[in-house]
Amino acid sequence: MHTALTLVTLLAIVVTVSAAAGRMKISAPLVLIVVGIIGSYLEFVPDFELTPEIVLIGLLPPLLYAAAIRTSLIDFQTYRRPIALLSVGLVLFTTVGVGLVVWALLDVKLAVGFALGAVVAPPDAVAATAIARRVGLPRRVVTILEGESLVNDATAIVTLRTSIAAISGTVSVWQVGGGFLVSAIGGVAIGLAVAFVIGHIRRLIQDDVTDVAVSLLTPWIAYLPAEEIHIHGMDSQPSGVLAVVVAGVILGHKSPRIQSASSRLFERTNWTTISYVLENAVFLLIGLQIRSIVDDLSNSELSATRITWSCIAVLVTVIVLRIVWVFPATYLPRMIPRIAESEARPTPQSAFLVAWTGMRGVVTLAAVFLLPEDTPEREVLVLMAFVVTVGTLMIQGMTIPLFVRWLKVPGPDIQEDHLQEATVLQSVTDAGMAYLDEEVDDSVSDAVMHRLRERAIDRTNAVWERLGGAETPSAQYSRIRGEMIRRERDELLRIRKLGTVDQTVLAQVMNALDVEESILDVASQDESTADREEDLRPSDPDAACEHLANACAVPNPVTPTGCEECLAEGADWVHLRLCMDCGHVGCCDSSVGKHATKHYESAQHPVIRSFEPGEAWRWCYIDQANG
Repeated sequence: MHTALTLVTLLAIVVTVSAAAGRMKISAPLVLIVVGIIGSYLEFVPDFELTPEIVLIGLLPPLLYAAAIRTSLIDFQTYRRPIALLSVGLVLFTTVGVGLVVWALLDVKLAVGFALGAVVAPPDAVAATAIARRVGLPRRVVTILEGESLVNDATAIVTLRTSIAAISGTVSVWQVGGGFLVSAIGGVAIGLAVAFVIGHIRRLIQDDVTDVAVSLLTPWIAYLPAEEIHIHGMDSQPSGVLAVVVAGVILGHKSPRIQSASSRLFERTNWTTISYVLENAVFLLIGLQIRSIVDDLSNSELSATRITWSCIAVLVTVIVLRIVWVFPATYLPRMIPRIAESEARPTPQSAFLVAWTGMRGVVTLAAVFLLPEDTPEREVLVLMAFVVTVGTLMIQGMTIPLFVRWLKVPGPDIQEDHLQEATVLQSVTDAGMAYLDEEVDDSVSDAVMHRLRERAIDRTNAVWERLGGAETPSAQYSRIRGEMIRRERDELLRIRKLGTVDQTVLAQVMNALDVEESILDVASQDESTADREEDLRPSDPDAACEHLANACAVPNPVTPTGCEECLAEGADWVHLRLCMDCGHVGCCDSSVGKHATKHYESAQHPVIRSFEPGEAWRWCYIDQANG
């Protein structure tokens, strides 16, 4: 009972503090660490020992897998070079740099310094990407940070194990290289095998609950075999971290093929909840370690002054080494003509944010406890890992929003996202319409066909409507229908209270209302951190469309005050479109008249331009292309 009460209290604190930090727009990891530090000195708070087994087996696999299934395999491939340079090159660079500093300051074996360097080398994406998304960093930066965090833990742990082996003996360069190859190749191979087997199993599962249960087991199915297999004649084994990452990325990429839509929704909800609880609990547990870490310093013969300055030196080294590495790694490859021609050159501001977003987290504090008990100055090394973790979270975590504003780095523009979403949905809707025309047209009634077409068109129009500022018909529908459902649910609860209807029937009706409410196209309240200084345009215009390429000059509008037909009829419109051939101004397809499309059907002028303030995107009716 005492253990259960302790766990419940711990989770309650995690949820309460995280929710409060979110409302105050403060970094939850920072607040939880501070709460943990305070709690560690309260007599009634029990000791929580964050052992390597708890973190590396209990926490790390699910956290990595939850991040991996959300990671785009396409983006990972696109940014594989910067991800590799950070997750492998920077980890090794930091290991060597910190190792030399520790060796010089503490008078310990160089292998001991390298061990601590490996411990503090991998940044933690939990805090980094949470802050990055909240402040609106460019999507490229967030993708690189997430990709780095999926691989750097494996590099650091392999390096740490090699350093630990060197502390008690000697290892050759060949052994180090062989260990890396075994870890990397073996981890990837096991991850691929697990993804292949689990993917085939999940294709056969028809029950959503069973499918999600298999998903919850997958991280350990990948991690445990990799950690248990030892290659004969070598003190190394495949990387369990890499196995989890590879399995997660591939299964996430294949999910539309191997899972039902409802299963994907359940899986996403479950893993989001698990990540939320584990991530925040870890930071609270990190703070709760501080008292025991400080108490252990009594075993050290070093003075308090020397320990303090050594910790500060390691913290500064970790921060500086990342900056020193990132800028050359960003710009030197672009001196190669092939790379320079195929990739856009990142701005110095973006490169600096990648360099500055290097907060350490749970892996750092867990990995330091892997050091053997007889490691020289072990208690000081543990304190150093804690100082680096808390120091980077506080110094870098608290200043990232300031740097984003100071450097004026534009984040993702929600309007640009809506424009791309509308273009994609238009193409998707056309594919569905083609199916209706080619295979369904004669097999259903006109009423059913009309209903199918209207639903598909309304879904696409709802996204186009988001580009405007006023409340649109789709938003009005969602708002009013949502209120209707709430009134309907009140009536259902009244009937349930009477007890005159079977509860199974009532539950079915309640489920139907819940499903409809969950899929309503609710008007989005998203905010963008990017202040547009130019008209809204597609971020990747379709240059293959000759109609868009030829429609360059903007004609004078025939009726600059509104839709030509609506003005004549005295009707209202939603958004306006300008014909690029003759200057006709018509209303969009969300409007009752749909005069822009009707003008194209009669005049066959293929390209229209948005006639809304601040928008310069164009649309080709023939090629269904945006530009």
